[in-house]
Amino acid sequence: MVNPFHLAFPVDDLDAARNFYGTVLGCAEGRSTEAWIDFDLYGHQIVTHLIPEACRAAAGGGAGAVDGHNVPIPHFGVVLDMDDWKALAERVRSHGITFGVEPHIRFVGLPGEQATMFFCDPAGNALEFKAFANMQQLFAKQ
Repeated sequence: MVNPFHLAFPVDDLDAARNFYGTVLGCAEGRSTEAWIDFDLYGHQIVTHLIPEACRAAAGGGAGAVDGHNVPIPHFGVVLDMDDWKALAERVRSHGITFGVEPHIRFVGLPGEQATMFFCDPAGNALEFKAFANMQQLFAKQ
C-alpha cells in the first residue's frame, strides 16, 4: 500500500470546485468550511482553499515539452490502473471538460510507456492522470 499524499491548492470558487471534484471527478467530499473543502482523490487527500488572488497570479503558469506535447507546469494527479484511467477519461469527456492534452499513449515501445491525459479544474489548476500497462515501469529509465 502506498501512503496517501496530502495536497492543498488554491481555487477561486468553492462551488465550482465542489462540482468539478465531487461531480465531474467523483471524489467523495470530506470536511469543509466556507474557506476550504477536503476531497478523497483515489485515496489521497486534496484540499481546495478559497484564495482567488493566488489563482489569478498562477494563471499564466508555464509548460514543459514531453514526448511532443506541451504539458502545463505545475500539475498534479494520480497514477491509475488502465481500466480506471479509461473510465475517468470517458467521465471527464462526458462532462464536456476540455483536455489540454487528449488521452493518449506516450513513450510507445519505450520503458515507461504510459497512458496520459491533462485537463484543468475551473480555477485553472492543471491535472494529469496516468496509467501504465506495467506498473513496474512507473520509475523506468529510458
